[in-house]
Amino acid sequence: MKKVERINVIMRYINNRAHFTISEIMQEFNISRSTAIRDIREIEAMGMPLVAEVGRDGGYSVMNNSVLPTVRFTDNEIKALFIAFMATRNLQLPYLKSRHSLAEKLLGLISQNQQDDLVLLNQILLFEGTNPRNPDLLDLSDLPHPMLEQLIQLLLADRSLTVAVEEGRELKSYSIYLMRLYREKSSWQIEGFDLEEERRRIIPVDHLADVKPYSGKKRISEKRIAERLSKQEEAVNLVLELGPKAIAQFKKYHPIKMTLSYTNPYQTTAILKAFIDVRHPDELAEITNWLLFLGGDIKVREIPEEVVEEWRHRAGILGDK
Repeated sequence: MKKVERINVIMRYINNRAHFTISEIMQEFNISRSTAIRDIREIEAMGMPLVAEVGRDGGYSVMNNSVLPTVRFTDNEIKALFIAFMATRNLQLPYLKSRHSLAEKLLGLISQNQQDDLVLLNQILLFEGTNPRNPDLLDLSDLPHPMLEQLIQLLLADRSLTVAVEEGRELKSYSIYLMRLYREKSSWQIEGFDLEEERRRIIPVDHLADVKPYSGKKRISEKRIAERLSKQEEAVNLVLELGPKAIAQFKKYHPIKMTLSYTNPYQTTAILKAFIDVRHPDELAEITNWLLFLGGDIKVREIPEEVVEEWRHRAGILGDK
């Protein structure tokens, strides 16, 4: 462990203890007595209020109500943070304005030489979605859906929500228990359990018109939700054999509830089993589009007739074009 890293870890170690000795530091960090003493003196010089205790069992203690001094970053840690900021630019992430202020603080905390390195990195490193003519890290041109941060704040307090969703020209309301909030194919999705229909529901965040805490009386535990979804998924009505090309497409994109069971050690063939709720047009359309996306490297063992009809309809439209 490098010296700067070790001192940062020692600072956190002693800040969480009422009392410590040089021997404890030596043993904990596997360093010599002279190195331990040198590190403690350097930590004192950085402003940590340590009190030396005289006597046979003497040691050090941190003054009451003390605050841990600013953590110092190594050059590589600074680059790692900066590149992480760069890589997540233009991804419509929540708290983008907070990330903007974090980047400004990072740039303000480091030396001029370190700043020069980051400026150079910003000029030569480009990630997917970055405009080469405007690679400014502090640019806030790609803000996420305004409902995203509000949604996150609400679900931290209560994952039972009432959401208003724009579906075509209609505005529909659903009471859901939010299981996951995930990003897929450049858009944010809600995977929730519909408290009224008692089924899984996927809702694009971009379609949200309003979100608020659920005020109804129908509550259900995560355990019960998992049990009910498990029973639904046991009623398998879609079974596919996938070849290598279809597996490659599956890895690029698949509905969150879909999983593969590989049938050979080389993972070039697989079986997919799932339950498709054909009563819901939105799910039927989503699955049909996805089956077309998988391509021709599949063999159908079992499939709902409604999916076949929709599949033929979509294939006919594509053929006409």
